[in-house]
Amino acid sequence: MKNPIRSLCSILFAPIVMVGLCLQTTQAAESAAPPPAPASRPRMRMPEPANPNLPSLFLVGDSTMRNGADDGQGKGPEGMWGWGHTIADLFDPAKINVVNRAVGGLSSRTYLTGGHWDRVMAMLKPGDFVVIQLGTNDNGALNDEPPGPLRARGTIKGTGEETKEIDNVMTKKHEIVHTYGWYLRKFVTDAKSKGATPIICSIIPRKQWNPDGTVKRDADTYGAWAREVAAQEHVGFIDLNEIIARKYEKLGHDAVMKLFPAPVTAANGRVTDEHTHTNWAGAVLNAECVVAGLKALKPDPLAPYFSAKAAGIVPAAK
Repeated sequence: MKNPIRSLCSILFAPIVMVGLCLQTTQAAESAAPPPAPASRPRMRMPEPANPNLPSLFLVGDSTMRNGADDGQGKGPEGMWGWGHTIADLFDPAKINVVNRAVGGLSSRTYLTGGHWDRVMAMLKPGDFVVIQLGTNDNGALNDEPPGPLRARGTIKGTGEETKEIDNVMTKKHEIVHTYGWYLRKFVTDAKSKGATPIICSIIPRKQWNPDGTVKRDADTYGAWAREVAAQEHVGFIDLNEIIARKYEKLGHDAVMKLFPAPVTAANGRVTDEHTHTNWAGAVLNAECVVAGLKALKPDPLAPYFSAKAAGIVPAAK
């Protein structure tokens, strides 16, 4: 015969045990899930044309064009901002869509192999425009060795047809790596096949100075290679590296320092001084330099689409 007290206890405490087990399971599931993003750091949403009936200006680049989720890392105007965010104000949204498809950390190679270019191509239509500014991250290893950072994003220097076959340690796939110029040519050729107008930009200069007080340029490397491809393919070229460098030199060292996030000192005394990514003010200046470069093109294909805010920007000097 069953013990009546034990049976009664089983009836009374079974629900409590079940609730405890459910709570334990729920807590385990929550601890295994990634923590939610802070409210001030929304996930990056890649934009699409707001009005499909209008022509679109697609921006293809890296973090110097679009940094993170375009939120300044929760630091407001003193955070890191790309010029692709601020340039939208210089175009009339009633006439053209500005679609910033830049992704931080990518090279010309990984913008292609990561599928980002295919997604742009799927949206391109006749009458659209594509401004391409890649190269900041191309000067890296073609393949990486563990346990270091696995990026495998470098390209072969130059504009030729050289290739190198690798077994990519990051993607675990066999890959044929091309030159920087080869990737630019592919973007240009593909854009033209869609009836779009491609324009190539050289990379922005870093906050680095020569002993004589001039700004360091990439005129002999990525700037020269971008110019060469634009000439080969008969497309517009904006020498953004030179245009911004001249602007920095005119402003002077102290004024340029204010266009970048302030240096940060860690608890161990190590100072991080950002030299590549601008703050909001720097992004505004760089966007104005892009428009100055566009206005210097003969003819400027985007002239009909500027907003009133772009009226005072003069064409960049040759």
